Amino acid sequence: MFLWLSQNFRGQFGPLNVFRYVTFRSIGAMATALLIAMVLFPWFIRLLQAKQIGQVIRDDGPQSHFSKKGTPTMGGVLLIVSVALATLLWADLTNTFIWLSLTVTLVFGVLGFIDDFLKIRDRNSKGVTEKQKLLTQFGTLGILFGLMYMGWFGKDLGDTHLYLPFTSAKHFAVDIGPIAYALFASVTVAGYSNAVNLTDGLDGLAIGPVMVSALTFGVLCYLVGAHFGSFDVARYLLIPVVPEAHELAILMAAVIGAGIGFLWYNTYPALVFMGDVGALALGGALGMVAVFSKNELLSLIVNGLFVVEAASVALQRTWYKRTGKRILRMAPIHHHFEKLGWPEPRVTVRFWIISIMLSMVALASLKLR
Repeated sequence: MFLWLSQNFRGQFGPLNVFRYVTFRSIGAMATALLIAMVLFPWFIRLLQAKQIGQVIRDDGPQSHFSKKGTPTMGGVLLIVSVALATLLWADLTNTFIWLSLTVTLVFGVLGFIDDFLKIRDRNSKGVTEKQKLLTQFGTLGILFGLMYMGWFGKDLGDTHLYLPFTSAKHFAVDIGPIAYALFASVTVAGYSNAVNLTDGLDGLAIGPVMVSALTFGVLCYLVGAHFGSFDVARYLLIPVVPEAHELAILMAAVIGAGIGFLWYNTYPALVFMGDVGALALGGALGMVAVFSKNELLSLIVNGLFVVEAASVALQRTWYKRTGKRILRMAPIHHHFEKLGWPEPRVTVRFWIISIMLSMVALASLKLR
């Protein structure tokens, strides 16, 4: 919205030209989302308490978590509202990447809202079944990517190449075709959505790595789509060129701003939890940005912590079904370390450090090509 206004009035007021720059609008989006979250969360927490919308704790979870029963949850509602409003205010509203990413974020948020609502209503930790969740996610993504490759969004956005990290995008790219790519992209987005949800088990644990990944993807999006006159940054760095993808940096900046505001109240001991409504939505946003910026494979490093969390659950289930024994004391893996005696804040901060290190490796790939 602000970009549109500046385009209409900068002829009368020259300083409005600053709105042309994605960097300026990214800072604006971050500040806006942060302000919304910081100002409204105290009121929102009181509202959740008044409505008795409290966390339901797993019966088989760590004993230290039983004291968290009744802590306000579904804070992800305000978190996602902050992200959406800030993005709509500061992003280019003619950009298809922005609208598609926001659509998936909001649809996954609604799915998470229903999941949280059922858990609270029924006073158990079941909620939406895994089959229902996956059907909704893949159905949404299948329709979206199908329409995208059919050209329904006005232009062909369908680059079906996969680019290998640490290699030149010019020489090391594999075209897997539209059908296979649509399936791969759907698995990527749905996978990260559920992986973030699985990670959201300790105070502040999920939102920290989400912000680290958002910052990393923000830089990557800016580089694949930015041009400085005749200087093409992406071609110089030997990374994929994705025109207009730099606008996604604004969405990622909004995630960071809203995340900081949320973390103020979610840090140990948490005053509010994000719930599935926040985790599924934020994971979906990270997945969409990874796909649109052509960093699907590099995202395995950027989002490496989420990948490990999801893999720990898959391995635990598979091994237990085959042998009747557990690999970990409890899955996801952050609970395993709690069972080993690590205090909750230690697990959280060390996982943040791992996330930061993985993102540094991912950004280092820009010059190792």
